[in-house]
Amino acid sequence: MKITPESALSDISELAAQLRVDSIRSSTAAGSGHPTSSMSAADVLAVLISRHLRYDWQDPGAEASDHLIFSKGHASPLLYAVFKAAGAIDDDELISTYRRFGARLQGHPTPALPWVDVATGSLGQGLPDAVGVALAGRYLDKLPYRVWALCGDSELAEGSIWEALDKAAYYKLGNLTAIFDVNRLGQRGETDLGWDVEAYRRRAEAFGARTAVIDGHDLAAIDEALGQAGADPERPLVIIAKTVKGKGFSKVEDSPDWHGKPLPEDLASEAIAELGGERDVTVEGPKPPGGSPQRAAASGGDGPTYEVGDKVPTRKAYGDALLALGRRDPLVVALDAEVSNSTHSDEFAKELPERFFEMFIAEQQMVAAATGIAVRGYTVFASTFAAFLTRAYDFIRMGAISGADLRLAGSHAGVEIGPDGPSQMALEDLAMMRAVHGSTVLYPSDATSAAALVEEMSRTPGISYLRTTRGGYPVLYPASERFPLGGSKTLRSSDADRVTVVAAGVTLHQALAAADRLAEDGVAVRVIDAYSVKPLDEAGVVAAAEATGGRVVTVEDHHPEGGLGSAVADALAASDLDQPLRLRRLAVSGMPGSGTTDELLGWAGIDAAAITAAVRELLGATVGA
Repeated sequence: MKITPESALSDISELAAQLRVDSIRSSTAAGSGHPTSSMSAADVLAVLISRHLRYDWQDPGAEASDHLIFSKGHASPLLYAVFKAAGAIDDDELISTYRRFGARLQGHPTPALPWVDVATGSLGQGLPDAVGVALAGRYLDKLPYRVWALCGDSELAEGSIWEALDKAAYYKLGNLTAIFDVNRLGQRGETDLGWDVEAYRRRAEAFGARTAVIDGHDLAAIDEALGQAGADPERPLVIIAKTVKGKGFSKVEDSPDWHGKPLPEDLASEAIAELGGERDVTVEGPKPPGGSPQRAAASGGDGPTYEVGDKVPTRKAYGDALLALGRRDPLVVALDAEVSNSTHSDEFAKELPERFFEMFIAEQQMVAAATGIAVRGYTVFASTFAAFLTRAYDFIRMGAISGADLRLAGSHAGVEIGPDGPSQMALEDLAMMRAVHGSTVLYPSDATSAAALVEEMSRTPGISYLRTTRGGYPVLYPASERFPLGGSKTLRSSDADRVTVVAAGVTLHQALAAADRLAEDGVAVRVIDAYSVKPLDEAGVVAAAEATGGRVVTVEDHHPEGGLGSAVADALAASDLDQPLRLRRLAVSGMPGSGTTDELLGWAGIDAAAITAAVRELLGATVGA
C-alpha cells in the first residue's frame, strides 16, 4: 500500500500500525530501545508525514523542505520506522543495524543520517534547536519551510523547553509547531502533570503560543490540528496530544513498567499479531515548495587594526572583528545573551540587525538557537560572559555530537575582572571547552591576536571558543601578524634562557613584566604566548622546555584543573625530554572574592611577583632578593 496526501485516514491508520510494528521489531532485534515511547506518537507521525510534512526524502538537502526534529530522541525506533516508510532506509537496515556498533541508526538520532538536523536524546534540546532553524527560515533564508518538533512530556519539566517557547513567541515564529506527546509516563512513573493537558495548554499560551488540545490517537483530530500550522504567521503552534504509552498492544498500554525496555521475542510476536501483522506500507507525502534562500550581499571592508602599545580589551577586538566579518560575509550571524554592550557584539547588532538575535538571559536557548541556525549553513557566533556558558554546557556538548559548527565567545574571564566577585569569574571555562570533542580553544592576549582569531574561527569547523578579558592591555603585535590554530608566539627568547614561562591572556602581560624584572637581575627566561590552548603548540612547548633545561612555569587566570597548565603538562608528559622535567603550575587555587585586578592577581599567585618567585625557585636561587 502506498500512502499519499490524498489517501483516506483509514489507510493512514495502516501506516500508523506499521510504525508501531517496526518500532517493536527494531528494538526487539537490538535488545534495547524505547518501543512504548514510540508507539504513543505513531498516529501523530503517520498523519504528519502523509499530509503535512513537506519533505523530499530523496534530497534531504533541499533548501525549502520542512524540518522534523525529534526532541524526544529516545523515540528513535519511531523515527527510523518513518524513514523506512518514506523509502529513505530499507527494512534490513532498520532491523539488522539499529543500535549496533558502527551503524548509523544509533540509539538516539544524530546527523550521521542525512534526514536528521541535530543530535537529540538529551531531553529539552530538540525544541530549542528547532527555534534556531525557524529563526533562520523566517529572518535569514526567508523561505516558507515549517519546523516541526516532537516533544515528550517528561522533557516538559526542562526549563529549556519554556525558554524555547518564550523566544519563539518573541520572534513571532509562526513557522514552528511543537507537538507535545503527553503519554503520562516517564522513566520511573507518572510525570509531574500526568494527563493534565489543560495545564500544558495554560502554560504554552502563557508563553505566547497558540494551542490545540487533541486526542493523539484520533486521526481526524490530528489532521485538523496539524493543518493549523502556519495559520497565524506570527505565533508558534503547540499541539498537545493526549496519548497512551505503548498504544496498540494491550499488555503494555499505559504501563509504568515498560519504559526503555524492548519486548522479548514472544511478547513482540504477540504485539505484532495484535497490531495486525507486518505490512509493506510506503508513504509519499507532500513535496516542499520551491525557492532559494534570500541572502544579503556583502559590503566588503577590511578587518580592524590596532597600534602596538595602545590599550584595547580583547572583548572590544572581538566585537570589531565580528562586525568586519559580517560586513564581508552575508552568512555571518551573531547572537548574544543580553550582555552585548559588554561582549561588544552590539557593534554587529547596530549595523547588521537583520543578522543579530538577542536571546536575553537564556544561555541554553542562545546556544541551541545558534545550533539550529548553523543547520541552515550560516557562520554563527554566540557570545556572553564566559561564566554563564557553564549553564549551557549540555547544549555545547550536544552541538559537538551534532557536528555543528559553533563559534562561542566568553568575556569577563578569571579573577582579572575584579570587584564583581566569584559569581562572575569564569575559572572553569577552559577546562569545560577543552573537554568538548573536536573543540578549538583560543585565548588571545591582545587586540591584534583576538581579531585574527575571530577570522580563524570563521573558517574552523566544529565547536570553537574564544576567551576574552575585561580590561584593556597593551597591543603586542602588529596588524600583519598571523595566528594559525595550534601555534604560539615567543615574545622573549635568547640562547641564555634558563626557564620557559607559558601564559595566555592577562597572565601573558604579567609574564612579560616578570621577564623584564628577572632580566635586570641577569636571569633570562623564555616567554611563550599560548594563544591556542587547544590545539596547543606541543612541539613549540617541548622545544622550549628542552632549551631551558626542562624548567617550565605555566601561569593562568583559571583553576588548575583542565586549563592551560593541564594542556602544557599533558604535552610535556607525552614527550621524550632529554632532561628531567621541573614544572611549576600557577593558577587560581582558592575561592576568590571582590577586589581590584592587581589585588586579586596577587592573591591568586599569578602576577609578575609570583611568576618571578616561581622562576627563582626552579633555579634554586634567590637572584636579586
